[in-house]
Amino acid sequence: MTAAPTSTAPGQGVRSTQNVRSAEGVRPVGPSTAATRLSRPGGLGRRRLLTGAGAVAALAFTMNLPAAGTASAAELDARRITENPFTLGVASGDPLPGSVLIWTRLAPRPYEPAGGLPAGRVQVSWELAHDEGFRRIVRRGSVTAHAEFAHSVRADVQGLDSGRVYYYRFRTGSWTSPAGRTRTAPAAGTRNSSLTLAAVSCQAYHDGYFTAHRHLAAEDVDVVFHLGDYLYEYAVTATGGARNYTDRRLPAHYNRETVTLEDYRLRYALYKSDPDLRAAHAAHPFVVTWDDHETENNYAGDIPENDVAPEEFLLRRASAYRAYWENQPLRAPQRPTGPDMRLHRRLTFGRLAQFDILDTRQYRSDQAYGDGWRTPGPESEDPARTMTGAAQERWLIDGWRVSDATWNVVPQQVTFARRRDVPTAAYKLSMDAWDGYPASRQRVLAWAEAAGVENLMVLTGDVHVSYAFDLKKDFDDPASRTVGTEIVTTSVSSGKDGAERPANWENQTRANPHMKHYDGRRGYAVVTLTPKEARADFRTVSAVTTPGAPVSTAASFVTEAGNPGLTPA
Repeated sequence: MTAAPTSTAPGQGVRSTQNVRSAEGVRPVGPSTAATRLSRPGGLGRRRLLTGAGAVAALAFTMNLPAAGTASAAELDARRITENPFTLGVASGDPLPGSVLIWTRLAPRPYEPAGGLPAGRVQVSWELAHDEGFRRIVRRGSVTAHAEFAHSVRADVQGLDSGRVYYYRFRTGSWTSPAGRTRTAPAAGTRNSSLTLAAVSCQAYHDGYFTAHRHLAAEDVDVVFHLGDYLYEYAVTATGGARNYTDRRLPAHYNRETVTLEDYRLRYALYKSDPDLRAAHAAHPFVVTWDDHETENNYAGDIPENDVAPEEFLLRRASAYRAYWENQPLRAPQRPTGPDMRLHRRLTFGRLAQFDILDTRQYRSDQAYGDGWRTPGPESEDPARTMTGAAQERWLIDGWRVSDATWNVVPQQVTFARRRDVPTAAYKLSMDAWDGYPASRQRVLAWAEAAGVENLMVLTGDVHVSYAFDLKKDFDDPASRTVGTEIVTTSVSSGKDGAERPANWENQTRANPHMKHYDGRRGYAVVTLTPKEARADFRTVSAVTTPGAPVSTAASFVTEAGNPGLTPA
C-alpha cells in the first residue's frame, strides 16, 4: 500500500510580459524565479489581495440577477414573438438515475445583442415524452426565461425511470423547439453490462466546420463529454475565418476578442447557431467542463494571459463564467457567483463507471517558467504546485475511497501523461499540461493506488491531436507498472485540417514509449466500457476547412479490467 500523499495549497506567481508562440498558444514568458513571480516592477504581485473599488466590482459581480425582483419584472407576451426564438437549439446534460437537465435559450436574432428580444421575462413550457411523436407525455412544466440570463432556460426534470431514453421539447407563444433526445443514468448499484461515451473538445469556429459533431450526432452513444474549449475568444472575420463563407457575412462585432459579458453571449450564439453542433446536442446528453478559451488562453486561476489589473481580469472571468452557465445544460449548483463557479462534480452510471469531472483552470498554480515548452526544473517540480487546488484534490480522493465502480474515469482538460518533445536528454515538457505540475500528478496517482482504484481512465482534450497513453507508476522507467490509461481526443476543428502524422510525430513517439497512438486529424473518441474491458475508437474526419467530410476509425485499442495497459483492438 502506498503511503498517502499530502495535499497542498495553490502556488503563486506572475508572468513577465515577453511573448512567444508555442504549439499550445501564445503566452508571456521570461525569467521566472520565485521572487520575480511574486512581484513586478512598480506594483504588487498578481495574486495580491484585491482591495478598494476594483475588488468590490470584481467580487460582487451580480449583473442584476433576477432572484430578488422577479415579481416586478416586465413580462413579454410570447404571442408577439414573430420570429423563431429557438435558433440555438436544445440540449440536455448531467444525466442522473432519476432526472436530467434540459436547456434552451430564446434568441430570434442570435447575432444581435440580447438575441433580438427586449428586456423582460418570457414564459416557456416544456414536455418530456417516451416517444419522438410526444404521444406519451411523461412530464410537463414551465420555466421563466429572464433577460438577466440572456433568456436561457433550464428544467431539472425529476421522477424519471433510470437508464431510459426520453424526448423533450420547449414551447413559447406559437413556436415549438426542435425535439431533443436524452437518456437517464442507470440506477445506483445496477450491474449494467455496457456504457458507450464520446469525448470531444476544441471547436474553434474560425478554424473550420463542425463536421465531427454531425457524425457524432449519428453515433449510438449514451453520453458525450465535452472536455473544454467549447468556444474561442479570438476574433472571427466576416467570412468565418477558415470556413471562408461566400453566402453570408458575420456582423463586425465578432471580429474582436471576447471580453465583456455581451461579447461572450454573442460568441455562444454564433457557435450554437452551427447546425452540426445543434444536432449533436439534440441527439445526446452532454457533460461539459471548460478549459481556457472559454475565458482566455492559458489563464491560471486568477492570473491572466496578459498584464492587466487583477480586478479587470476577474471581471472578465466573471463574464465568461456567467455566459458559460447560461449557455450550457448545467444544474443550479453550477451557477457562478461572481468570478467563481464550482464545475467539478461526480456522476455515476450504475456499478460500471464513476465519472469525476475536473476543473484544471480555476484553481491551478501559475504555469512554471513562463509557460510553453520548457526544460523541467525546481520551479515546475515544486511540491507546493497544484493543478486542481487542495479542495478539489481532496474531493477527488474522497470520491475514490467510496467508489464501487469497475471503471473510475476522470474527464478533464490537459494531457495527464508525461510527454517529452524529443528522445534525448535535452527534452522539454509542456508547462501548461500536468507535466508542469508533476507533484500534483504524482499525488493523484498515489491516492488512486491508496484508494484501491484498479481501472483508472483519464479523458483529455486540449492538444488538437489524439493520443493513447499507458499511465506509468514511474514515467522514467518504461518497465514500470502501468497504473491506468489516458484517452486524448483530438479537436473538432481547432488547428484546421491537421495531418495523420504531424511534424513532431516521430520525435514524440520515440520519446514516449508509453504513447500507444498519435494522430493529428480532427474528430472525436468513442469509448465503450464493459465489466471486462474498455475499448477506445479514435474517429477522424479528412477535412474541416470544407464541409461534409466522411468519418473513419483511425485506430482502436482495448484495456482489460484489472490489467491496465492499451493493446490494439
